[in-house]
Amino acid sequence: MAAKIISAVVASFAVAWAWTTPGTVSNKEWWEETDKKFQAWPRTAGPPVVMNPISRQNFIVKSRVE
Repeated sequence: MAAKIISAVVASFAVAWAWTTPGTVSNKEWWEETDKKFQAWPRTAGPPVVMNPISRQNFIVKSRVE
């Protein structure tokens, strides 16, 4: 009995999801504007790091001056 109820609920969600598409997915102008906003954000990053796979601890990589 529970299996039939669960399968019916899952099927109803699958049908509802398949027949509706959010407007933002099909709107090309929305994608273009969103991409412009993402590209306009400043990109800042910290120093490069290397992860030690044994202790799962990150170490800052420093270049050696010779």
